[in-house]
Amino acid sequence: MAYDTTRPSPPAEGIPDRLYGRRRGHPLRPRQQRLLDLTLPRITLATPEAPRASFPLEAEALWLEVGFGGGEHALELARRNPATALIASEVFENGLCSLLTHLVPEGEEATAPLPANLRLWPKDARHLLQALPDAALDRLFLMFPDPWPKARHAKRRFVHPALLPLLAAKLKPGAEWRIASDDPTYQAWVDEVMAAQDLFTPAAHHDAPPPDWPRTRYEAKALREGRHPRYWIWRRR
Repeated sequence: MAYDTTRPSPPAEGIPDRLYGRRRGHPLRPRQQRLLDLTLPRITLATPEAPRASFPLEAEALWLEVGFGGGEHALELARRNPATALIASEVFENGLCSLLTHLVPEGEEATAPLPANLRLWPKDARHLLQALPDAALDRLFLMFPDPWPKARHAKRRFVHPALLPLLAAKLKPGAEWRIASDDPTYQAWVDEVMAAQDLFTPAAHHDAPPPDWPRTRYEAKALREGRHPRYWIWRRR
C-alpha cells in the first residue's frame, strides 16, 4: 500500500481506543488500487504539525471532517469554499477510492490536477488531532458517524467525554463543531455527553436538514427508510 498504515503510539489515556470499523470492504479493483497507489499520496496531508503548509494557497480558514464516508460532503464543502483549507479524514479504503474517483479521470491517476484546498488524512483521526497545533481549526464536521451501538463499544464513539478536551484544544475559541446522526442511540448519547460538559455551547439544533449542509447518499437513504436525522452546531467557548 502506498500510504502508511502503521500504528503510531497509542492515544492519550482515556481517549477512545478506536474510531473506525473496517479498513477495507470488497476487494479493490485495479482502478481503485491505482487511486490509492498513485493519487492518494499526492493529496495526503503531509505536515499535520503545520497543516496549512500542505495547502498551496493562503487559506482563510482550516476545517476538518472526520470520517467522510463516500466523500460527497467533503467534496461539496471544498467546492463551495475555495478559500478554505479542508482536511478530510477517512481510513476505509473504499471510501477513499470513492472520493478520489470523483476527482481523477481514469488513466490520469498520477497526473490529473487536484483541488488546492483539499487534503486527505487516510489514518486514525485521533493521531491527526494530537499532531495538530492547538487552536488550529475553525470548524469541525462529524457527519453520520458509526454509532457503535453496543454498550461495550460506547468507548469507541467519537463524541466521547475523554475526547472533548482534545477537540476543544484544537478548535479556536468560537469555532463550530457540526454533528449529524440518524441513529437514536447516538442521538441520545450526543445529548447526554454534551449536556455534561462545559467546553462547548449549543449554537443550533435542527430536526430537518439545514439548507447550508451538503447532502450525502447515506443521509438520503436514512430519510427514505424513515430514520430521522438530527443536526447540531456546538460552539467552542
